[in-house]
Amino acid sequence: MRARIRRLADAAALTRLLSLIAVLAAVGLLPWLSGRDPALAVLRARSAEQDPTKEALDSVRRDLGLDAGPLSLLGHWASDLLHGDLGTSWVSGTEVLPSVVSGLQVSLALMGASLGLALLLACTLVAPVLVRGRSSAGAWAAMLVAIPEFLLATVVLLVFGVWLGWLPTSGWAGPENMVLPAVALGVPGGALLGRLVADALPAVLDERWVELWRGAGVSRARIAGAALRRVLPPLVPQFGMVAVGLTGGAVAVETVFAVPGIGRTALGAAKSQDLPLLQGAVLALLALGLVTGALAALARRRLLGPALRDASLALPPARPVRAHPAVPLSLFTVLAVTIGWGLLRDPYAVNTTARLAAPSWAHPLGTDGLGRDVLARLGHGAASTAGTAAAVCLLSLLVALVLGFLPRIAEGAADIANALPPVIVGILVAAAVGPGTGGAALAVALISWPALSAHAAALVQEVRASAFLTAQRAIGASPFWILTRHVLPSVAAPVARHALLRLPGIALALASLGFLGLGAQPPAPEWGLLLDESRAYVERAPWAALAPAVALALLAGLAVSGAALTQGRRGRRATPTPVKMTKEAPVGV
Repeated sequence: MRARIRRLADAAALTRLLSLIAVLAAVGLLPWLSGRDPALAVLRARSAEQDPTKEALDSVRRDLGLDAGPLSLLGHWASDLLHGDLGTSWVSGTEVLPSVVSGLQVSLALMGASLGLALLLACTLVAPVLVRGRSSAGAWAAMLVAIPEFLLATVVLLVFGVWLGWLPTSGWAGPENMVLPAVALGVPGGALLGRLVADALPAVLDERWVELWRGAGVSRARIAGAALRRVLPPLVPQFGMVAVGLTGGAVAVETVFAVPGIGRTALGAAKSQDLPLLQGAVLALLALGLVTGALAALARRRLLGPALRDASLALPPARPVRAHPAVPLSLFTVLAVTIGWGLLRDPYAVNTTARLAAPSWAHPLGTDGLGRDVLARLGHGAASTAGTAAAVCLLSLLVALVLGFLPRIAEGAADIANALPPVIVGILVAAAVGPGTGGAALAVALISWPALSAHAAALVQEVRASAFLTAQRAIGASPFWILTRHVLPSVAAPVARHALLRLPGIALALASLGFLGLGAQPPAPEWGLLLDESRAYVERAPWAALAPAVALALLAGLAVSGAALTQGRRGRRATPTPVKMTKEAPVGV
């Protein structure tokens, strides 16, 4: 048995190593994966007026070593990387390493402030549970978790920067410039941490040992500390995932507030095809994610102690967030009516005489900078976004059903996928195939399967251990019969429902890539792209930004309330049993 466990662990470690090597190779081969002639990109960066003659291109290839082929280029890049050399920028001609270090310092300072704010918010959500034994902020925390960072950044910029004028809206001149970006990054992460701990604490405080300690006269503060120590170890991986989320969210937030961090550096390098600078920035972001995961694993081991490090620590089931059936129905109705109304209008009709017009009977949500109807673009953008999200969901479901039968092999790849936020993968895919709807869908699909795969693997293990399958084997049923008639039907339906619950979250991820210019391109009426286009005139026509912002917020609320309603129904049907917390966030988070 021990030998089998060791072989499975070795398989997971090997898959993890191979996945990491594949990611690093993809970064190293970006000049060739981009589908464009690297020599032409360098020539354009050096002299836009020079004709791309064969002699000029051959000269650039010799200077950069591109004439040796992709494998030789990858070897030279890896060798230089081991010596701390990230190459030279194709655009500025300066060394990449100082630019990466400078951007990394800014991003680390912003992420530190955001993490501090997240912990403060988490403590605020947890404190009522320790005092009263329950918390009433679960629904609000779930809503904050579901709101993407780029949307929250836009809202706080509008309210506190533009309308109230309390804080600066861009730059990195002093501590006051850090406040709004830290709020945009820290609030979703803090809501997630607070909700996870607050949901798990009531069940722990109902355990027998708490009653015995109270009877023995142990102080409330000591009981609270022991309960937190009981709750935290299984949740520490989620703390690491929050930090990884800060890495990805920093790209959007730094873009909104013009913060010169590593995320904005990577995005600018991708758009200008400065591939050496992009390679260095992506490596820095990847290293942040992997180091964060390793620190989370180390913290969990320290919290468990030597006696429990090899044990499976289980928590009592958390109390799910409740949602009245009218809540998701109301949100869906508002979205459906708005989208249906917008589909009846022309999203591409340009009327320069009605530029930035305020909401009226003719244009219920106003017009944008070209005089196009915002309601029409909102409706048509929802249709395309929902269709793309559905395709990504289906692809993730198929991948999860396959990998559910190979849990140990999938585990290593899942660890690497969890360390890569959608924005980082989107930057890589955009650099390889160019920005567009297909590239954004591919980027989200590449990292959206681990949660579904973990769910499928747990169900496969449960079904295979069922007594009725033993009876089927005893009467001579073939493995193919058992697989197609019993195992797959029992696994596919629950995982499909899980994938459907993630549909709004995938739509939000696609919108975030569109907001950064990595997804749908103008003049496509995509929600994230609409929000990005409206930033240029947000002070003159805030309604153009508020329309897609409110729509995205409603979509986030629909994701949370729908998941909560589904959990509530499942909880009333099933008998609660202890479950082991995994690295994946609960549905709806």
